[in-house]
Amino acid sequence: MNRLAYVALSLALFPVALSARPIQRFPVPGPKPAMILQGVEVPAGADMLYLSGQVASPIDPKTPSSPTITMAELGDTRTQTVSVLGKIKAALEAHGFAMSDVIKLTVFVAGDPAKGGKMDFAGMNDGFKQYFGTAENPDTVARSAFQVAALAGPAFLVEIEATAAKAPR
Repeated sequence: MNRLAYVALSLALFPVALSARPIQRFPVPGPKPAMILQGVEVPAGADMLYLSGQVASPIDPKTPSSPTITMAELGDTRTQTVSVLGKIKAALEAHGFAMSDVIKLTVFVAGDPAKGGKMDFAGMNDGFKQYFGTAENPDTVARSAFQVAALAGPAFLVEIEATAAKAPR
């Protein structure tokens, strides 16, 4: 086979090779399933979506979000986590992705005055479980969570960035 024919054949087969590689999710080793993944491998050619950090919406949709919004209007850490993940779900769907396409979350949690200024990690995890490892979305994600001194407003307890990926077709 001459060199030109070999290059043409290789290029023709290249997209097929890409589509054969799915996104690989690596669970944390151990006897029982962990809530988060050890890591994720995304093949070349995957469609990627990076969402900026999202904060909670008011519990009552009639309440406008403003610099003077209160924690009573936004809720506790669990409530804010559920709100933020709901916003992420809507943003993903607007771009043709689903929660099952999320591969990585970075979670920023401010200290809760009701918890002595410590982050409510359990509350954040309870909200997380509403969207990951469920019957609707059995997948989970790679995730980092940090306590931060503050977020964009004093009533915000949770901000989450999301990365989603779809395997090449």
